[in-house]
Amino acid sequence: MSAASGFCPVVLVAAPASGQGKTTVASALVRLHQRAGRRVRAFKCGPDFLDPFWLSLASGAPVHSLDLWMNGEADCAQRLQQAALSSDLVVVEGVMGLFDGQPSAADLARRFGLPVLAVIDASAMAGTFGALAFGLQHYQPDLPWLGVLANRVGSERHAQMLRDGLREPGRWLGALPRDAAWSLPERHLGLVSAHELPDALARLDAAADALAATPLGQRDLADAAQWPRWAGPGDVPAQAPVPPRLAGRRIAVARDAAFCFIYPSNLDTLRALGAELHFFSPLQGEPVPEADALWLPGGYPELHAPALSAASALRASLHAHVAAGRPVWAECGGMMALFDELVTVDGQVHAGWGLLPGRVQMQKRLAALGPQQWDTGAGVLRGHTFHYSRCETALHPIGRSQRPSQAGPTHEGEAIYALGPVKASYFHAWFASAPEAVARLFLPTEAA
Repeated sequence: MSAASGFCPVVLVAAPASGQGKTTVASALVRLHQRAGRRVRAFKCGPDFLDPFWLSLASGAPVHSLDLWMNGEADCAQRLQQAALSSDLVVVEGVMGLFDGQPSAADLARRFGLPVLAVIDASAMAGTFGALAFGLQHYQPDLPWLGVLANRVGSERHAQMLRDGLREPGRWLGALPRDAAWSLPERHLGLVSAHELPDALARLDAAADALAATPLGQRDLADAAQWPRWAGPGDVPAQAPVPPRLAGRRIAVARDAAFCFIYPSNLDTLRALGAELHFFSPLQGEPVPEADALWLPGGYPELHAPALSAASALRASLHAHVAAGRPVWAECGGMMALFDELVTVDGQVHAGWGLLPGRVQMQKRLAALGPQQWDTGAGVLRGHTFHYSRCETALHPIGRSQRPSQAGPTHEGEAIYALGPVKASYFHAWFASAPEAVARLFLPTEAA
């Protein structure tokens, strides 16, 4: 589908709840068409770092988030339109259950006319499958609907029972059996990242092979009767240009398995601000590159604590960077590594990098989850928080993010800490929401 011929098919893969198999089906659908030589773009609804790893592996392209609150409506519209003008298929994976969250995946589908494919774990149901599918389709008016796919089905007879329970059998898009060949393992923050599994692509290929045998997998993208063309997002306002406030500045960015929670859009924003990015791997003990500022993103320092603790050359370069007064922005896992100690959930104590006083304690219970915004004084940064640890420190916060509420006032969220040129928080920022505020995070105080 060329830009001259209009928009391509777009589908939003949703479910009644988390854990139903959205990522598996969305990634399999992307992989099925991508390996056939078609141009496929994938997006993730809502703030998420883990599911996009799988979608990116399947598509071979960066995967951006689409969230009506975090991105804003104009940003979502622009990203969707650009993708649909240059692709043969666009796949958007939903978040949690179809109607969960404010805004929800259903809100995104209704706003932009994205047909919903519902994935339902049918392993423990029969006739109720039809009732659940009917409820998802009709709970809100004017929800675009593609159909329903049953996941983790026990047999062909089981699949037939599920199909017979549908009010509209024409909305049946097939069934996938439960199979370890394409299962995606999980841990405390969600799915295990695709880059951590040597057989990750083989898992996606197995899932794509299974999907190819379903009515969904056999639909012809070129047939508008089988895959209706997307109507588009309507008028898309032009985005304001980003001033090159970081022109000529080098920013070191930690990026490896321990620090992997990076929105591709954040890198785009830094480049649009004029920054030159230099990536390095703390996990490999690489010292901080010569740079004007440093970004330590979130990730899994708790899974790699012994190696990070033993990286003496890295530790020395971090202290030298800070002693020179060069800014540091550390998010969640990046912040955790900066404290004096990190205590794992089984009680093991590991030395941190010693740039912030105190300790971080991992725990089995979720500590915080949800959208957040931070009024920096130079703009309101939007983003989110999601962590299973708490920090114990004598530092007094210089501010706090807020949990937005559509029903009333905002509520206090994550602490923002500062010590010398270091700023740190559990808050994950979506840089595109306030580029000027981001620029100030990476400029020395006198230049900001």
